[in-house]
Amino acid sequence: MIEFFSTNVGQVYLGILGVLVASSVGVWGFGWLRPSADVLGLKIRVRSWWFMAVLFAVAISFHLVVSLVFFAFISFLALKEYLSLIPTRRTDRGVLSWVYLAIPLQYVWVGLEWYGIFLIFIPVFMFLFLPVRMLLFGETTGFLRAAGTLHWGLMAAVFSLSHAAYLLVLPWYGNPNGGGAGLLLYLVLLTQANDLSQYIFSAIFNRKPVVPKVNPHKTWGGLSGGVSTTVALALILAPVLTPMGFWASVAAGIIIGLAGFFGDLTISALKRDLGIKSTGNFIPGHGGVLDQVDSLTYTAPLFLHYIRYLYY
Repeated sequence: MIEFFSTNVGQVYLGILGVLVASSVGVWGFGWLRPSADVLGLKIRVRSWWFMAVLFAVAISFHLVVSLVFFAFISFLALKEYLSLIPTRRTDRGVLSWVYLAIPLQYVWVGLEWYGIFLIFIPVFMFLFLPVRMLLFGETTGFLRAAGTLHWGLMAAVFSLSHAAYLLVLPWYGNPNGGGAGLLLYLVLLTQANDLSQYIFSAIFNRKPVVPKVNPHKTWGGLSGGVSTTVALALILAPVLTPMGFWASVAAGIIIGLAGFFGDLTISALKRDLGIKSTGNFIPGHGGVLDQVDSLTYTAPLFLHYIRYLYY
């Protein structure tokens, strides 16, 4: 951990911890002056941010195996949460063990740096295998819906999120400023900052929603403000955590800003279809695991392939 905090990644992380300390002091002071239910909610959120920040630091500062187990566990929680929300047929219960088995296998390919099999294992092999396993039970009613929902869950909760983990195994020569950990921290920081800034700008400016039937709180003002903030942060952090220059950083900020917006919107559509407000209550004040990684399911794949195309 001491070596971790001596790197660019560690120093940026110390800055994050400083922001969390300031937030904790500010919320405590405001709650002391004006106690209210809103302040209590903020305290719960800040405590959750501390928990997530410390957990993420531990996950990326030790051995690669620890990091991959961490991400595999996040994928497991997200997939389990997803499968608990969607309707499944009784005959598909025997298929679910194969769905869960895909999680450790996908992260094994990451650890072995087998980029080719990493890219096609779930989109191709699991796509072909799961329907075959399902049809052997002889049940055709609801077959298309079951096959589609199971594979979509695997793609979102496992395949997409594993792209974030793959950043950790990218060779150091492509990013002398921070290696794979720097790229991962850059991705996560920009994705979270984009979510937060879109929420703030949507509340302050331009209340015209982008897709009102999906999420009336996602406005054009929030989208433009969020993308602008993400681009600005991308330019500030790029020289410290990435090998990117000015225009590459601008493009990365735009990609993450737009992708994060549509990732969030996709899970919003899922929740609206299911008639729920959140995917769970795993993280107090923040909802379920899927609520936290919704944007990352879009930003992680696009950012990995963008970086790999430019520098590896």
